[in-house]
Amino acid sequence: MKRYIAAGVILIAFSCTNAEKTSKVASDSTVAVAQESATAEIELKDTKVQSIYDGYILLKNALVATEFEAAKTAAATLKISLEGYKGCENTALLAGKIAGAKDIAAQRKEFTSLSSDVIALFKHADLKKGAIYVQRCPMANDGDGGEWLASEKKIQNPYYGDEMMECGAVIDEIKTAAQ
Repeated sequence: MKRYIAAGVILIAFSCTNAEKTSKVASDSTVAVAQESATAEIELKDTKVQSIYDGYILLKNALVATEFEAAKTAAATLKISLEGYKGCENTALLAGKIAGAKDIAAQRKEFTSLSSDVIALFKHADLKKGAIYVQRCPMANDGDGGEWLASEKKIQNPYYGDEMMECGAVIDEIKTAAQ
């Protein structure tokens, strides 16, 4: 068991210190196309939950691209979707904090709590198509770590953006019942 833990720690440390493989974020139109195609692969049974997922992914991608204004807009839209889903009122408040944040660092800090709530929601959601990946960066939040959802296995870290784009690992996979 200790060997598996040690191997996991080494793998995470290697992925977080691999500076040579830094990704570059393309123009806004390319990012928008990538966002659309990524969320198009995921289909949820409940349209309200689908709207929450799509809004969350837009916010996550804006944080990955370190786009403060886009993150504000995405968080405001996500807040509306969350307010319309029973039980997500407190999570909507977190989205509102991100929309009203004064800088990208404050947005990323609030994103941790928002992600925790949203991950719990999607672990119990009915997925019709695709897989949702729960990813974690152990270095986020001053070493406390931070999790997020993604439509693909490839790590694109919303907590650090291009500073440490590939820092993290897939820790869970949410699949359809048939998978």
